[in-house]
Amino acid sequence: MTAYRELIGIFTAIDKEQDMARLFEEIFTGRELSDLSLRWQLLKELHQGNTQRDIAARHKISLCKITRGSRLLKNGNSIIKRLLTAAYGDGKQK
Repeated sequence: MTAYRELIGIFTAIDKEQDMARLFEEIFTGRELSDLSLRWQLLKELHQGNTQRDIAARHKISLCKITRGSRLLKNGNSIIKRLLTAAYGDGKQK
């Protein structure tokens, strides 16, 4: 079993939010957690219908950091799109 598969197994075995948070804090650096949180925020904003340019300007980042997320959300088979839709509905701002 690869380390990647082991890690996926460990993540899926954790059922308490507090334990997952602690594992994340132990395994990831502060910078990695910040990058991961920013990536999730960008995905949420894209899902809400915000434009890539607006998001880039708001967060003072390059469009390159947003393009991957935009492509993922356009993919009908994207797990991220499915998770965001389950959590926040269709996401488009009214």
